Amino acid sequence: MSAFLTSCSDQDVDDVIDSFIAQLDQSSSVKRSYRKIIPVFWNKVYPAGGKTLYCAQEFDGGYHKEVNIEHIFPMSWVMKGLRCGDRGQCRRSSERFRFIESDMHNMYPALSEVNKVRSAMAFGTIKGEKHLRIDAAPNCDFEVDFRKRRVEPSPASRGEIARAMLYMDDTYSELELFKRQRDMLIKWHESDRPSKLEKKRNDVIEELQGTRNRWVDQ
Repeated sequence: MSAFLTSCSDQDVDDVIDSFIAQLDQSSSVKRSYRKIIPVFWNKVYPAGGKTLYCAQEFDGGYHKEVNIEHIFPMSWVMKGLRCGDRGQCRRSSERFRFIESDMHNMYPALSEVNKVRSAMAFGTIKGEKHLRIDAAPNCDFEVDFRKRRVEPSPASRGEIARAMLYMDDTYSELELFKRQRDMLIKWHESDRPSKLEKKRNDVIEELQGTRNRWVDQ
């Protein structure tokens, strides 16, 4: 969550969000950025809170230091695809990067502890049980293989993960998934179908940024 939200009144935040949404409505070419999207994401997509993606940990609306935004398709992969440098360099020099970074179809609430550990590791399956020990969610079903740099999310979250990853792969020509991983994600999508809540989220994001995730509509 941006520090901006902790230093302004609720009315100030609402005014900024409404102004930015109005710009998005008026022009598809408005310069999007992650910093501008952060308050929109929390106050419009999750105004009453919800559950984190990987651990299904409930959180209320508003600022929570233990919950932050996870980019399902890692931004380091985007940096590599665009060849724009590190994240700071990409934000300064690449409008394309800023646009991709602020795509809310690729953004989900996650426990910051899990987000940090996952980093840019690929999704997959892990032999045995290698659960990550998480203080905020001791029963979280999230496994990590640090040697192979792979994470295995719970079956309940795999569909949402798959649809976000497949959307990014389809939407941005600079990004690419290996065939083996894409095939796995399609299987995850088919075995964990979109819920009513995920479909509603798709509707809300379309209202805010003008695009849908077609995988959620299937």
